[in-house]
Amino acid sequence: MLRAAKQIAHHRGTNERITYLCSKIVTSTSNSYYSTLNQKTYKGGGKSNGWSKYFLAPRGPKGWTIPPSRGYGMIVARVLRGALKLRYILLGGAIGGGVTLNKKYEDWKDGLPDFKWLEEVLPKDEKWTRFSKALAEFGSSVKDVIEIDPRLRQLGEDKIAEWRRWFDTRLDDAIEAADYQGSTLNESKGEIKAKTTVTALSLSNDESRRKYEALQSQVENLQTEVINVQIKYQRELEKMEKENRELRQQFLILKQNKKTSTKKIKKSLIDMYSEVLDELTGYDSSYSMADHLPRVVVVGDQSSGKTSVLESIAKARIFPRGSGEMMTRAPVKVTLAEGPYHVAQFRDSDREYDLNKESDLSELRREVEFRMRASVRGGKTVSNEVISMTVKGPGLQRMVLVDLPGIISTMTVDMAADTKDSIHQMTKHYMSNPNAIILCIQDGSVDAERSNVTDLVMQCDPLGRRTIFVLTKVDLAEELADPDRIRKILSGKLFNMKALGYYAVVTGRGRKDDSIEAIRQYEEDFFKNSKLFHRRGVIMPHQVTSRNLSMAVSDRFWKMVRETIEQQADAFKATRFNLETEWKNNFPRLRESGRDELFEKAKGEILDEVVNLSQICAKKWEEALSEKLWDKLSNYVFENVYLPAAQSGSQNSVNTMVDIKLRQWAEQSLPAKSVEAGWETLQTQFLMLMEKARKSPDHDDIFDNLKLAVIDEAIRRHSWEDKAIDMLRVIQLNTLEDRFVHDKAEWDHAVKFLENSVKDKLDQTEHTLSEMMGPGQFTRITHWKSLTEDQSKRRHVKYELDKILRTDEKHLPTLSYDELTTVRKNLQREGVEVDTDYIRQTWFPTYRRHFLKQALHRAHDCRKAYYLYTQQGTECEISCSDVVLFWRIQQVIKVTCNALRQQVINREARRLDKEIKEVLDEFSEDEEKKAQLLTGKRVLLAEELIKVRHIQEKLEEFINCLNQEK
Repeated sequence: MLRAAKQIAHHRGTNERITYLCSKIVTSTSNSYYSTLNQKTYKGGGKSNGWSKYFLAPRGPKGWTIPPSRGYGMIVARVLRGALKLRYILLGGAIGGGVTLNKKYEDWKDGLPDFKWLEEVLPKDEKWTRFSKALAEFGSSVKDVIEIDPRLRQLGEDKIAEWRRWFDTRLDDAIEAADYQGSTLNESKGEIKAKTTVTALSLSNDESRRKYEALQSQVENLQTEVINVQIKYQRELEKMEKENRELRQQFLILKQNKKTSTKKIKKSLIDMYSEVLDELTGYDSSYSMADHLPRVVVVGDQSSGKTSVLESIAKARIFPRGSGEMMTRAPVKVTLAEGPYHVAQFRDSDREYDLNKESDLSELRREVEFRMRASVRGGKTVSNEVISMTVKGPGLQRMVLVDLPGIISTMTVDMAADTKDSIHQMTKHYMSNPNAIILCIQDGSVDAERSNVTDLVMQCDPLGRRTIFVLTKVDLAEELADPDRIRKILSGKLFNMKALGYYAVVTGRGRKDDSIEAIRQYEEDFFKNSKLFHRRGVIMPHQVTSRNLSMAVSDRFWKMVRETIEQQADAFKATRFNLETEWKNNFPRLRESGRDELFEKAKGEILDEVVNLSQICAKKWEEALSEKLWDKLSNYVFENVYLPAAQSGSQNSVNTMVDIKLRQWAEQSLPAKSVEAGWETLQTQFLMLMEKARKSPDHDDIFDNLKLAVIDEAIRRHSWEDKAIDMLRVIQLNTLEDRFVHDKAEWDHAVKFLENSVKDKLDQTEHTLSEMMGPGQFTRITHWKSLTEDQSKRRHVKYELDKILRTDEKHLPTLSYDELTTVRKNLQREGVEVDTDYIRQTWFPTYRRHFLKQALHRAHDCRKAYYLYTQQGTECEISCSDVVLFWRIQQVIKVTCNALRQQVINREARRLDKEIKEVLDEFSEDEEKKAQLLTGKRVLLAEELIKVRHIQEKLEEFINCLNQEK
């Protein structure tokens, strides 16, 4: 309006034009005022003298006509003009100033640094408090466990201090800018200071510490989680590496356009023998049966140098080391073989470690340590799980060695209580193998009387027919021990134990960084220059150096292999024959199927049942969904919608209350309940398909446990799509808006639905009353039953309440105070004392039964009242609002079931199929899970038969190659 006034004033440029504008404004906005003005007289009463005609007459751009007498009307116009001008000047100034201030504020605000990242980084107060306490406790605990380099700690503290100074500077600059512009950011400043204060206090909080046992448990749990995650990703990495190699090979084949002939790679004898040992270990992990094939068992006291002896034989430092700490926590089987390259490889991995590269050696040692810690579970210190690896290289002697944890005499506080006994038992098990070569390691730098291993060796091999004694650290023994004492040890005269041979070796100079070449050179130089070992008669030349030791052990190993391999093959041949006979007697018509084969068969059957979900007809889906949906909704419809509305009073109030409650229901809980019913129906139908498959004649009950576990896990993970709830809410709200029954058939279905629902609820009420009142007279006589005291009281109260309902059939749902008093007094006359709560408890089911019976009568009357309802609507003589309500509920159930059925067929069945496949893939990788779910005599016998047959075939293959080599 102000802009229009300015334009007109600019084009016309006179006071009269402003007057004309004001008159037009007055004319357009206040017709009532000008009509009153025209009716007034000017200066002295009487009728209007026509002034309003001049004032309101239209004027052209050039036809400005001023009345001859500038009277009262002109003065009013000028006053209005001045008032409006002053008003719009003030309004324009306020608006312009506000716009300018707002623009200045936005420019200043854009210049400030963005602090929104603080809200994303810093959590809420309670979460931040819990996190800071946990972080402080974990930091204080880890600080006691992990030693941090002081230089690294100082560097980290300097970096943190520098970051804090930078952050404080930026924060102070922002706060000063906010104070300069105004006080609008005072609250933000306080919040930022509070957050930084809380952060600083939380970061510096180290007051709370846990006890040592809790700390140890926390660290072990964390290590276990890290180990499990690393194992999982290690498997995935190895799987991807294998697939990558296969794809690369296929690519090269396609590129060269050549057909490859599948040739069997010829393995070395020692590799074949190592595989046989691995198969035997998996077949008999307790070492209590026929696992008697030769191997070299390296035993000795802790820190006696047994691991160093094995590394010297393997010509590589392949094991982790620690300062006085137990590093060997599990048996390590090392297969030595000759090859062109010096490499190492784990049995369950395809990766090869180049032992000539220090980086690969470091990774190999880390992997060995990781596998050892992964094998130790449940708070144990040592484990029986064997870590198998192969080492190949030029000049290596072919043999299989097993490095065992060192024997200890005293346990530390960080060890499990059974560590000492576990090591002794494990060592005895390996040495009790009658064909095991015992490599007994004795530390030459300590007194022989302190040895623990010699007693164990004498118990397992008293005649010394398979024991080789090795004296380590003889370079230190030369300085400390008596030469005659060393001579007695190496000649077998100091200990009572006997051995096939006695050897002296040097395992290093105590330096962790020394290579095997440096250690071997130091050993050769020592034995060349040693005065002790150059004296005549002290030692024989073939009894020194690791090279001579490895050759002697290898010769003895292969001699024992040739002597015993035929016996072991015959033993497994007999075992295989016995198992096959047992299988034929118990399962004559079945093939020997292992767990992997059975799992694949069960997997196919489960996925077939998922496909069958889509074959269920639409009618069956909707019937099942409708039944499940009404089962979930019926209680709410009666208790929260129908009964409160029907018992409220007049017909109009009933309809209003029904509309309100139905809308609230559709907006809040109805969509979620519908989705819940759909999910339970999908689950039920799937289980019914599985049960139907179980009753078929071709069903194999060995898969039942696996199928149920897979389905339960998939169902537990499955959740309905979130957008389905919003879609159902819109459909249900639109359906409930329809309040008119369209035809007679729908009316009849609604009446039937009402009658069935009321009858079900009436049966429940009758059952409740029966429990409260006790059995009837006929039942008491025929079944020799009697009423309890409470049931007798209930009968008297119900008799009085029935009289009230007979008197007033349209009684309200509640009893008045006078009625309660009357019932209680009548009962007192009969000698029954009850309180008002007792009467109300009996009144509730009594009145409900009375009301439901009346509802059934109304439904019967409404059955033939459809045409009367269509003509009179809500003013119908017969009240049929119950039928209309249940018709609306019925329509909602119908459209909901249709939507859920489409969702199940189009989306949920496929999503369930995907989740079942994921569960099956996880179970296929979990051997423990498969062994738990696929069990029974049939599975166990088949598994054992398959393993024995496989081992026997490998033994025969190895024997054939061994005979050819002769």
